[in-house]
Amino acid sequence: MIDARLLHLQRRLTLPVAQALHHRGVRADHITLTGFLIGMAALPALALGQFAVALVLIVINRICDGLDGAVARIAGPTDRGAFLDIALDFLFYASIPVGFALYDPISNALPATILLAAFIGTGASFLAYAVIAAKRGMQSTDYPQKGFFYLGGLTEGAETIALFVAFCLFPKAFPLLAVVFAAACAITTLTRVMAAWVAFDPKSK
Repeated sequence: MIDARLLHLQRRLTLPVAQALHHRGVRADHITLTGFLIGMAALPALALGQFAVALVLIVINRICDGLDGAVARIAGPTDRGAFLDIALDFLFYASIPVGFALYDPISNALPATILLAAFIGTGASFLAYAVIAAKRGMQSTDYPQKGFFYLGGLTEGAETIALFVAFCLFPKAFPLLAVVFAAACAITTLTRVMAAWVAFDPKSK
């Protein structure tokens, strides 16, 4: 919901670091993979109840996610980079509820399952829209430099990361936060389906 508003600030903050990394020969794909591995380490940290450690790992993952795009814009974006960025992000997002489910299966397993189902809805609708939009040659006005068509919604990256931070700061609130956010994800999925119904009407070709 607020990703587009934060985009300019994010790019301004990451540009100096990205330029330094680029000059040292660091590639965007390397940052993406490193950030993914660091982020996935949050899963066992959460399972062991090390919430502060998990929070640090999540924050580092998100910093890498901003830096890889900044480096890619300097060096030139690639299809492989766009694929890795979105695919590994979705895997990372899914790992966080799993970590909480493993930590306390009795209290957290069902809310985590509901949240994962909601993530599938937002992810599937997001990617399906992007595929058809690319087929039709559509361009995103909010995210013109993305490697694929980026359709926003009520729950986007910024909201998801805020949720993960809240999970780590208030782990006992995980069940409530997970279910509430899952409901917001359902609204996002519904709005994307409605947008696709209108945008991809056969008569609109």
